[in-house]
Amino acid sequence: MTKTPLGSRATDTQIPPLLYEMVRSFVMLAQTLNLSHAVAELKSTRQTVRRHIAQLEDMAGEALFVIDDRRYQLTDAGQEALPEAQNILARCNVWARGQVRHQDGMPLYAANFPNGGNFYQQQKPINTVWTSDRPLHAAALKAWALGEGELDSPEFQHIRPYAMVYRNSPNGWICVELGEQSSYVSWFGLANARSSVGRVLGELPGGPDFGRLLSMPFHEVEQEQNARVDHIYTQIVRGPDGQLEQICYVRLLLGCRFPDGSFALVSIVDRHNGIDIAGTPDVMMAPELVMDLGEVGLNQGH
Repeated sequence: MTKTPLGSRATDTQIPPLLYEMVRSFVMLAQTLNLSHAVAELKSTRQTVRRHIAQLEDMAGEALFVIDDRRYQLTDAGQEALPEAQNILARCNVWARGQVRHQDGMPLYAANFPNGGNFYQQQKPINTVWTSDRPLHAAALKAWALGEGELDSPEFQHIRPYAMVYRNSPNGWICVELGEQSSYVSWFGLANARSSVGRVLGELPGGPDFGRLLSMPFHEVEQEQNARVDHIYTQIVRGPDGQLEQICYVRLLLGCRFPDGSFALVSIVDRHNGIDIAGTPDVMMAPELVMDLGEVGLNQGH
């Protein structure tokens, strides 16, 4: 099949009623690259999976797989289609469990975890940075703009002590830098926090679909080279006793560049009780756990 230009398909194409099952077959075959294994995971039949793939390829106007020595391989078109297919399944599954809705036109994710904890994440407009009485994110956004997204820019250096820096990898987002005045350090302590450098960003215990959606802000900022604000409420282990502590914070994600031009994801967390998320419990974070920003560095400009 010849490659079909994006957006060139007829707008009156009939969407099959079983599209979810078709996408599910595509994703599973793409993950296993083995028809027998995919059929077993899907609890389906070889004929059904083959039919689903053929229907998707007919809709796409191009092949999604090739078979080489009886083993399936994704085509370039299949590789391009896979991430969004995985997102579609994750969105459908999370929506069916009642874990996502919209508040003021922006997505709100919420889940209860088997360990008794829960998690809320509400995206907020970027202009909430300017109306907050907390200075960290406004200073960071200004420095990011003045430094044109360059991580090593002089304009950004007074913000880096408050930041965590990530690099994307085939295994996930890896922490490569940890600011000593960051929320992460003040929560876990410097010695424990340093052990996170070089580790992959962990997923919350809400299942792979929920975890995929919670990692999407990182990917969205990477794709758009932009900035994003989220309000978050959950519980995290803090002390040596392993007890969960309530935690509330606002997270600013910034799309930056390492000196070699590759993408750097900067996460700046301000831990405080001034979050605004519908449905969160009345019990908030203990006042002594609110992050003390002080005056250090935030008003420095270049």
